[in-house]
Amino acid sequence: MAAKTILICDDDLGMRDTLSAILKHDYRVLTVSSGEAALVLLREDDIDLILLDVRLPGISGFDVLRIVKENYSLVECIMISAINEVETAVQAMKHGAYHYITKDFDYDELRSLVRNACERQDLNRQVITLSAQVAEQGEREFLIGPSRHIRDIVDLVQKVAKLSATVLILGESGTGKELLARLLHRESGKGDAAFIAVNLSAIPHELVESTLFGHERGAFTGAHKQQLGKFELATGGTLFLDEIGDLRFDLQAKLLRAIQEGEIERVGGSKPIRTDFRLIVATNVDLDKAVKENRFREDLYYRINVIPIRMPPLRDRIEDLPELTRLFLDRYRTKFRKNVHGMSASALKILSTYWWPGNIRELENLIERLVAVSDKEYLTDEDLPLEYHFAKLDSAPSAQGETLFQEACDTFERNFILRALEKSDWNVTATAKYLGLPLSTLKHKMSRLDLRDIARKLRG
Repeated sequence: MAAKTILICDDDLGMRDTLSAILKHDYRVLTVSSGEAALVLLREDDIDLILLDVRLPGISGFDVLRIVKENYSLVECIMISAINEVETAVQAMKHGAYHYITKDFDYDELRSLVRNACERQDLNRQVITLSAQVAEQGEREFLIGPSRHIRDIVDLVQKVAKLSATVLILGESGTGKELLARLLHRESGKGDAAFIAVNLSAIPHELVESTLFGHERGAFTGAHKQQLGKFELATGGTLFLDEIGDLRFDLQAKLLRAIQEGEIERVGGSKPIRTDFRLIVATNVDLDKAVKENRFREDLYYRINVIPIRMPPLRDRIEDLPELTRLFLDRYRTKFRKNVHGMSASALKILSTYWWPGNIRELENLIERLVAVSDKEYLTDEDLPLEYHFAKLDSAPSAQGETLFQEACDTFERNFILRALEKSDWNVTATAKYLGLPLSTLKHKMSRLDLRDIARKLRG
């Protein structure tokens, strides 16, 4: 295993030399004399641990600590101070420091402290790796199903994930555009690098520029300190800009320059800053129309439309509904510790006629709600809200009215028989007697209404 990299940040040359001499036999050691230099090295090198002086010229040690914890969460920091102050120690720990020591430290205690900090970092990496594996599974799951749309998308992801080309993800809200972006990032071979997601429609217009490009201290009222933008934070990884169609027209030119030149300028700054990231953008806006209406720059459109991937709405991949439903049933049965094992064919048929304006997100929310309130082993059409039963009424031609009425009657009859079966402990003979029906009539109705298999499963 490669040696850990320790960064020593102290304006005292003697202290830098002392710390380096203590640690250089076991670690790769780098030294800098200012917070600004430390931040530069963080962007350029893989740092594991920082020994950070509290009082530094320019940006303070606490400011460096804050930036590290916001943007390099796995990097551990040990704060060093010339004096032992309880308040300073508390502040250091509050801001995420691993430990706080004074400059009269014991050499063996320092070695032990550094070793323990590195071990904690290894543990945190293992936890993040396991969490990422779980997240990756979740990101892949929405691409399940036999539909041609999904097979084509899976094939395309395998072809383009490792390319640096910009990807434009198109599709309605709720179709899984961000999940696809995260999957592309994980399959890129740089899954351990940063994935920075920005929903442009959720940021107030006056803050979009500062959020993306960062700002210098004093750039505008309220800019009390320097802030790195999302472009800088994504360096080496992936930047995902959601709802790109909502980006202010004046900022589209700056985005175009960042893509073309690979550099940006912070608000209030004059120094170009190099960036290097994989760009993925998404929108539910018709960009062709937006270009024609002069709401979106044509040159930017061609820059981002290198590899377009269109996420289909759920109504266009309805053959995937059974597998998606089963996925969400399993997820929320486990989450809520329920005993819901499936959904009836008649309920799935009803859901397949719905137009799903909220797409996969709406389906997941529906299944979550049904499982949360259910005390049954099998969800049926009686569990579905009314709007799903009668969704076809809004669009059905009058000639279908008789068919729709019959479906409504069948739904009532099916639910009525299910209740009677449940009261009779799933005994068909007892249920026929309870309903006052001949046994042959009840069996015929159960066969016509797809109830015999359900009753057999529930009884078993």
